[in-house]
Amino acid sequence: MFLSLLRDWKYTFRIFNLHKGGISPVRIYNLHLITVIVILLITFFLYNYLSTFKTVCYENDKLMTCLDYYKYNSTYPLTAPIAKPTGISYRIAIISDLDLEAKSLLHKSWISFLKKGILSWDPHNDKIHISWEKKELLLSSSFVINDRGMELSELITFDGRLLSFDDRTGIVYDIEDKAYPWTILIDGDGRSSKGFKSEWATVKNNFLYVGSIGKEWTSSSGEFIHNNPMWIKIISPRGEVKSVNWINNYKKLRQAVNIEFPGYMIHESGVWSNIHKCWFFIPRRCSVKQYNETEDEKMSCNVLLKADEEFNYVEVTQLNNWIPIRGFSSFKFLPGSEDKIIIALKTEEYQSQTATYITAFTINGKLLLPDLKIGDYKYEGFEFI
Repeated sequence: MFLSLLRDWKYTFRIFNLHKGGISPVRIYNLHLITVIVILLITFFLYNYLSTFKTVCYENDKLMTCLDYYKYNSTYPLTAPIAKPTGISYRIAIISDLDLEAKSLLHKSWISFLKKGILSWDPHNDKIHISWEKKELLLSSSFVINDRGMELSELITFDGRLLSFDDRTGIVYDIEDKAYPWTILIDGDGRSSKGFKSEWATVKNNFLYVGSIGKEWTSSSGEFIHNNPMWIKIISPRGEVKSVNWINNYKKLRQAVNIEFPGYMIHESGVWSNIHKCWFFIPRRCSVKQYNETEDEKMSCNVLLKADEEFNYVEVTQLNNWIPIRGFSSFKFLPGSEDKIIIALKTEEYQSQTATYITAFTINGKLLLPDLKIGDYKYEGFEFI
């Protein structure tokens, strides 16, 4: 259509010059009209089409610095919930971090398991029931660092895809029938030879926020080494990565429960709520004492932290059913609950033994589903799929 209009404009211009009876007002009007249309089309073409090849803009502290022309897929969950007289059913999935056991001699690769199930919720009395499929999906990869890999630590829906994060290599995987590498995250400010130790992820304003443990990296006895785990990554739908210093934000979270370094707070689950316009974190470990690798196994946390967008205010809610060796590893808001109900995973790593449990409670701390054991694998990612 664009080329056709140009040809029409040239033809009209020739007729205008060859006209022997003087200048026709109609032809002048048509010429001006076509000229205006052509200019508008060229402007529209340059403004929209060419701009799509530019880098997707990142969110500044308060404002977007430029426009985003990417059509984000906001479908969530990916499978529509099923409403029944007895309640609403959702498809769910969890993903494993097998640590050293991820190396499989049988498969000659490094592996993780994706386990699927159904969560049923009766919104009239907040009753929750969970069932799991017997068969698990085996995911494998040959990408490793120092003989470690596929230690997947979170599961999240982003731009219509299901993603997970290897906390050893820094690779972000697109999970389908297999695990497909999508992008890679580098430790700290992004200028490092080490992969980012991803532990939590959430979507905010169509960008993916990925965080680490949120504490200073120390020796096994607690001596300070660096602050790299206190940076986060912001990822655009196209996979562009920006490193952001979150040291002050993490410090404000632990200060809300009177913890200062060398005391520590370890995070493995964090979610941005677009409904509340707040950050929610459920720390895995909390201690006012200096980090000790052995004692850390018994330092689980039982608080829900709610922070405003700028972390100027942090609200603390005490959670029930606290077991010292069982800490939170992932959580999501129950779709349809107006971000008032949380479904969470809790894992144990104690004396070389592991286990995973699932639980549910409100943001006010009311327990809806006591810890329900899933199995002896350590699952660190949960999502509605």
